[in-house]
Amino acid sequence: MFGRRRGLETAGSSSSTQLATLEVPPSAGLLSVRVLDPGQQPVRQAVFEVTDPIGRRVVTGESDPYGGFLATVPEGEYRIAVTAEGYAPYHASTLVVAGGQPGPGDIVLEPVDPPLLPEPGHWELDPGHSAVCFTAGHIGLARIRGRFNTFAGAVRIADRMENSSMHVIIDAAGIDTGVRMRDDHLRSADFLDAARYPTIEFYSERFIHRGGSRWAVAGALTLHGVSRSVTLDTEYLGVGTGMEGETRAACRATAELHREDFTLTWQSMLARGIAAVGSSVAVDLDVQIVRKN
Repeated sequence: MFGRRRGLETAGSSSSTQLATLEVPPSAGLLSVRVLDPGQQPVRQAVFEVTDPIGRRVVTGESDPYGGFLATVPEGEYRIAVTAEGYAPYHASTLVVAGGQPGPGDIVLEPVDPPLLPEPGHWELDPGHSAVCFTAGHIGLARIRGRFNTFAGAVRIADRMENSSMHVIIDAAGIDTGVRMRDDHLRSADFLDAARYPTIEFYSERFIHRGGSRWAVAGALTLHGVSRSVTLDTEYLGVGTGMEGETRAACRATAELHREDFTLTWQSMLARGIAAVGSSVAVDLDVQIVRKN
C-alpha cells in the first residue's frame, strides 16, 4: 500500500463545517478524507475513485483546495483509490457505517521522482510506434473514430527542457476512419480539401512543465490553410531502449479542436437540424521519438 493514513481528529475546520451542514440519509454514511503531502500541506486536485467490493464505481471526484474530499454513500465496504500528479497511487479499504464516525480521515501521499528527461539533441518521431487519432461526434448520436496514417516529425531537446521545440507534418489525405466512402468525402473540398491543403502542421517552441510528468506543449496548428494556437496536454512517459539498442522517449498527449476555428464550417445538416459532424474534435496522440546519431 502506498501512502499513510492518519486519524480524523486532524481534519481541518472546513471539513467540520461541511459535516455540520450536510444532511445524511438514515441508511447512509460519510466518506471524509483530507489528502496531504509529507510536509502536511494539502494536495489539491487529487483524483478519487470509490468502488464497491466487486469493482463497481460508486463516486468519483477531486480534492478541494484544502485537500478535502467528502461524499455521502450507502453504508458498506468500499475501496478508495487516490492519484495525484507527482505522487505514488494510494489504495485502501474502508467501512462506512450509517450514523457512524466519518472516515477514513487524513492520508499522506508519498512523492515519486518524475521520469528521466531525454538528453539534449535532435530526435525524430517514429511513425511505426506512434499514432495520431481523433474522435468526433456524428449526427448527434454516435462518434466517429479515426486516425492519420502518414506523418513525420522532429524534436529538438534543449539543455533546458522548456526551451525545446518540435515540428510535426501530417498528410491530410492519410485520414482513415475505416469507411472508404466517408474517407473520400473527408478528403474532398467539402471537408479537409486535401488537394488544396495537403498537410496539417504543428510547430511548438514552448514546453511548459506543469509538475511531475505533466507538460503543456503550446504551439501553432495549421489546418485547412488556417493557423491557430493549440496546447497539447502531455503526459511524459520516460526514456527506454528499443529492441535494436536505440534510445527512445515516449509521451501521450490530448487536445480539443473546434472545426469552426479552422473555417471547417460546412453546413451538412440532417433532419431536425442535427449536424452531420460535431463542432469539436478530440485529438489523442501516442508518440515515440528516437535519438538521431
